[in-house]
Amino acid sequence: MNDSQQPTASGARNDHAAILWLRQQLPAAVTVREFLILFAVTTFLLLYGLVPVFGGDQLGLVGADEPRYAQIAREMLTAHSDACHEVNAKMVPRGVHPEDLRNSFHCIAAGTVTPILYGKPWLEKPALYYWRAMSFFKEFGVSDWTARLPSSSATFALIVLVFLHMRRFRPGGHLDAALITVSCVAIISFARGASTDMQLAAPFCIGMLGWYAWYETGKKFWLFDLYFFGAAATLAKGPVAPFLALCIILLFAGLRREWSVLRRTIWLPGVLLYLIMVLPWYIAVQKRNPTFYKFFFLEHNLERFATNRYQHHQPFFFYIFVLLIGLIPWTVIAIRSLVDSIEVSIAEWKVRHNPTRYLGHTRAGDAFPEFLVLWALFPIVFFSFSGSKLPGYILPSIPPLTILTADYLNRIRREGLPRWLLWGHAALCALMVFVLVLAPQHMKYETLVPSVQWLIIAAAAALFFGAVVLLIIRRWGVSQVCNATLIPVLASLVFLLGFYGKELDVNYSARPLAREIQQLAPNVTLVATDQISGSSTSAIKRDMDYGLAFYRDRPMIHYEADGVPDAEHILVVRANDTSNLDHWLSGRVYIPLFLYESQGLEVYRVYPKP
Repeated sequence: MNDSQQPTASGARNDHAAILWLRQQLPAAVTVREFLILFAVTTFLLLYGLVPVFGGDQLGLVGADEPRYAQIAREMLTAHSDACHEVNAKMVPRGVHPEDLRNSFHCIAAGTVTPILYGKPWLEKPALYYWRAMSFFKEFGVSDWTARLPSSSATFALIVLVFLHMRRFRPGGHLDAALITVSCVAIISFARGASTDMQLAAPFCIGMLGWYAWYETGKKFWLFDLYFFGAAATLAKGPVAPFLALCIILLFAGLRREWSVLRRTIWLPGVLLYLIMVLPWYIAVQKRNPTFYKFFFLEHNLERFATNRYQHHQPFFFYIFVLLIGLIPWTVIAIRSLVDSIEVSIAEWKVRHNPTRYLGHTRAGDAFPEFLVLWALFPIVFFSFSGSKLPGYILPSIPPLTILTADYLNRIRREGLPRWLLWGHAALCALMVFVLVLAPQHMKYETLVPSVQWLIIAAAAALFFGAVVLLIIRRWGVSQVCNATLIPVLASLVFLLGFYGKELDVNYSARPLAREIQQLAPNVTLVATDQISGSSTSAIKRDMDYGLAFYRDRPMIHYEADGVPDAEHILVVRANDTSNLDHWLSGRVYIPLFLYESQGLEVYRVYPKP
């Protein structure tokens, strides 16, 4: 009997040991699984349709800022490379000989201090974006998609650090926090832009998360994030980064009556790190460009905020609409989580006035929702008073709201979403699909009312994806809200860029026009327009002006400002405004080359002056 029982007991012990080992290994296995999901989804949302090896670079540079910033980085890289070749040096010294050190310093400084556009200083923004774009240009070549990699890579770092921070301090909703952040409209859009907005928002948000980690743990190590990434944000857009951080921390400390936090935040190693990172460039650019201080700080910071000098005026409530659109498809749940967090914060504020409730505790309850609420709301309120408003100004407010959304979903996992919230979220996902399915028709035919066929297709797609989101959440609960919502987000991205990316390109970018000009007139180097971009309603848009300059790698010629060149050139004008051609080209031979109907432009070939 004992012999027969022995193997059974031994087997039970072995099974018990195996279960214990499995339980010990489970967190690691779960972490690997979460990292794989995070990496796959984030990579797809940030890079699909952007890089040639992953869906193709479907959309060329759009707007005025993208081609302008990309051109600045290209010209800085050219100046940098020429200077390095001139002294036969690299950024890393060949040795410790004084001449090698001087040559390497010359190589580093040349082309990296003063941003240049068409050979002239361009001092509107600091140099972080240009430096990062230069590095990608050097590694992968100059192109529109490499010009966007600084924003995509900065966003990727933000998403990973949101995941890691939440996993360390608020486990349970950490993966949802990262995925919700990367899947909202604002993050996807700005992550794919060759602009400075994400260069500010990503490091700023990482720094704020680091500051709260220090506040919660008291470990100085976390303050490194605040100072290091705060310096990066300052190099991206200037003093607005430390100003926003200081105001948010000041409000937080004031509401919690913990004024000592401000004193303890001033960490000498961090201050030195910040100054070492920031001051060299600001001093160097001021030394080389004596007007920098006045132009950058006074005109492009203070005056931009106080006036409408740069013609970006919007109503006071503009950012409410930007926020509602930027949070799609999470707007409904995000607003509910914000309201819930405000209620929690108010309750915490009230109990802090009743010390007996928290005897023996240094803090009253959980301060994280209160911190996120202040962080989210302050930039929105502050920039609402600005005389110049652009959507990217409140980009730093998006991550705290998406983190609050994930935290809210994690807290209500057991009770489930309220019925009205579930239906509202599913309806918003359906509305998002409906609008995006119709978007290519609007771009192609420029009509607000598409054909009945496409209305039916869009309505069917909206109902299908809305029902999918609704049924998945009802069947499997709150834990699947994020997974269910990602389905219409991923499908919409594939639809827009996979099937209609070329339509976007033709209607909004200068790239197809530049290629067609190159094919039909490969030997003509000059491209002109009759009027200065934006100087009148008949001038071509600044988007096309800067876009053609980037893709042709030379500035546009404007008849109105520069005169009509004697050499052979290409002329691009509005198709409905060709009445002045005889005035500008009197005595010249010119022929129509082609009509670029998608953007209402007509292209002429102007032969040399006789």
